[in-house]
Amino acid sequence: MTAKQIGHRSLELQRGDITTLAVDAIVNAANVHLQHGGGVAWAIVRKGGAIIQEEGDRIIAARGRPLETGEAVITSGGRLPAKFVIHTAGPIWGDGDEDAKLRRACMSSLELADEKKLKSIALPAISTGIYRFPLDRAARILLAAAAEHLAGKSGLERVIFCLFDERTFAAFAEAMTEL
Repeated sequence: MTAKQIGHRSLELQRGDITTLAVDAIVNAANVHLQHGGGVAWAIVRKGGAIIQEEGDRIIAARGRPLETGEAVITSGGRLPAKFVIHTAGPIWGDGDEDAKLRRACMSSLELADEKKLKSIALPAISTGIYRFPLDRAARILLAAAAEHLAGKSGLERVIFCLFDERTFAAFAEAMTEL
């Protein structure tokens, strides 16, 4: 684990499976329809239970439209150790304005956690999988956004980037040295 203190708050990097973390919320790198068919989203529903997908379906039905890229919504954590899942739609590389959209996905997730008065949150490397966002670039954007948020009036005490493999962890560790 790698950590950086920002005031009395902690920005952390951890290698592992986000679905195993006992935090207030984990972030799901979702698609705009909240259909959890692959990647982190699939792992979350597989371990947390169908209730997470059902709650996501109800959110989309109630809104009458999909999420906007960068927007975040919240469901329960089902059977996960995390109490909640914050779902954010990250950008697809090549759609335009990807940097701003990725930053918004991170910030809207953290803002929603603050709105719900949560103290700890874990995020994955949003958009770096099937959405093909360049890993090094994503790491810099996500960490800078989280550090900026923690330096503000956030009630969050811990923000953890839980990174599934060594390559992703190494990219985030390198970006952490630039903060």
